[in-house]
Amino acid sequence: MISFVSLVISFVLSDFSNETVFNNSHTTKPLFYKIAGTWGNHEGSLLLWLLVLTLFILIFFLKTKNQPLKYKLLTLIFQQIIIIGFFLFLIQTSNPFNFIFPTPEEGMGLNPILQDPALAIHPPILYLGYVGSSIIFSSALAATYLNLVSKVWASHIKKWIIASWVFLTLGILLGSIWAYYELGWGGFWFWDPVENVSLMPWLALMTLLHCIIVLEKKQVLTSWVIILSISTFTLSMCGTFLVRSGILNSVHTFANDPERGLFILVFLFSLIFISLFIFFFFHKSSPNNSNSFFWLSKETSIIINNWFMMYFLSVVLIGTIYPIFLEVLSSQKISVGPPFYHKLIIPFLIPFLMAMAIGPKLKWIKSNIVDKFYLVLFFAISIVLSFLIVKKFSTNLLINTILVSSALYLFFITLRDFFIRKYSNISQNIAHFGFSLLILSILLNNLFSSEIITNLKVGETFTSSKTKIVFKSINQKQEKNYKSIIANFSIENINETIEDLSPELRIYNQPNIVTSEADIKTTLLSDKFIVINIVQNQNYFNVRYQVKPFMLWIWISVILISFGGLLSFFKREHEK
Repeated sequence: MISFVSLVISFVLSDFSNETVFNNSHTTKPLFYKIAGTWGNHEGSLLLWLLVLTLFILIFFLKTKNQPLKYKLLTLIFQQIIIIGFFLFLIQTSNPFNFIFPTPEEGMGLNPILQDPALAIHPPILYLGYVGSSIIFSSALAATYLNLVSKVWASHIKKWIIASWVFLTLGILLGSIWAYYELGWGGFWFWDPVENVSLMPWLALMTLLHCIIVLEKKQVLTSWVIILSISTFTLSMCGTFLVRSGILNSVHTFANDPERGLFILVFLFSLIFISLFIFFFFHKSSPNNSNSFFWLSKETSIIINNWFMMYFLSVVLIGTIYPIFLEVLSSQKISVGPPFYHKLIIPFLIPFLMAMAIGPKLKWIKSNIVDKFYLVLFFAISIVLSFLIVKKFSTNLLINTILVSSALYLFFITLRDFFIRKYSNISQNIAHFGFSLLILSILLNNLFSSEIITNLKVGETFTSSKTKIVFKSINQKQEKNYKSIIANFSIENINETIEDLSPELRIYNQPNIVTSEADIKTTLLSDKFIVINIVQNQNYFNVRYQVKPFMLWIWISVILISFGGLLSFFKREHEK
């Protein structure tokens, strides 16, 4: 805590005798971004990671008074091994307190793209998610060693899983919102490797959460729970290091700093080896409980959900890691883009959504499908509705109709649960409804988005069949750490509504970088998104105007999912 606060103070006071401050700050930077600059770099973010690890171990220590002493002790030991590993890594390769003499007058500044409120609070929240998974990892190893993986342990560790998952969800949301309005592409998810490394532990945590719910009810799926606890932390650690060590941007960062890369690999493999050793030698599945389930039961539906999640996780893992291995082995550079993920994920998304709609309706142990009538009725309504929607707007009729109808089906069924079930399992209802809204919003957003890209001079007009864009004027504005060029546009749509939008270009003084700032008009139904860039050696500006339907609902749905998780976190024991 003292060392982290010291680093924050060094940033606030612009103490350029500290190498980390010199590389990532500047006197003209606003105070908020000076503080955010503390973790906007490799060294500072590692110190923050260590601080969160230490705070979490303290909370765990204080919150587990009624747990067996040996279990508490072992969990703390495993957690300390992780902390010591990170501490050695920090001191050996990434010291945030290196001294520069003579002291420079001015710093290098922080990348302007990172000078953004969403991105300033994004890493700490994401780290809370990542580090929560380290407690799950340590606890699972301790419970496996002592043969304590049971219903009691499941309800104790469930809180940590939910907390970790909620923080990770919110961290990913903040990253997506930032990418949407800051990068100027008008998208919220690009299947970029840096995004994928936060999605992978999220998928593993989601699967683990469902497994823990089963383990709480009956003594089964213990192997699943332990393996997923190990995998979640491994993926979290891989993710942080892949992003922070620069391997994803360029594999040659390993060559530039082999010490850092080598330490990461040795530490990671040691942890994986220890955890697998404990799992194979100490895990005893109880002989009196068979893992065979009746084919129609809630347990079976959760197992099916697990297999789907593992498949999605494998696709993302291969798409992220394969280019790195290929470049190391053959020096060939390839990038795996959205088409790869869409082709492999979309066909499996359809049965996954259907299973998710029916699964929660089933009972534990043995079930039969009740209320068959409304299940069939909603399915028919979903198909008809989606056919009518897709027929009007899309060319690829068959796959889009099936996709939208499966998303609509889940949406209708989760919506009905609010009215029929009222307050029984409200947290699950909200989270599942949020997920159905998310998938539906993303599908409709992809189907109905429209885009115009054109080059315009001041005073010129672009006209298409539905939209008229008038480039009215340009203003200039001087801010503390950048100069701003603001373009004023008037946009007239087919229904004769006129919007005034003003995107800008910012020229930062330190480092000297030009960024494009989009102007976005948000309504409940759609976003109007416009961004400009300078065309080199010409008086023209490149203008990109997009209409993005249901954008707001994508953000709302993720907040709903997190809220569902939070509700179950605070649910009292007797309500379970």
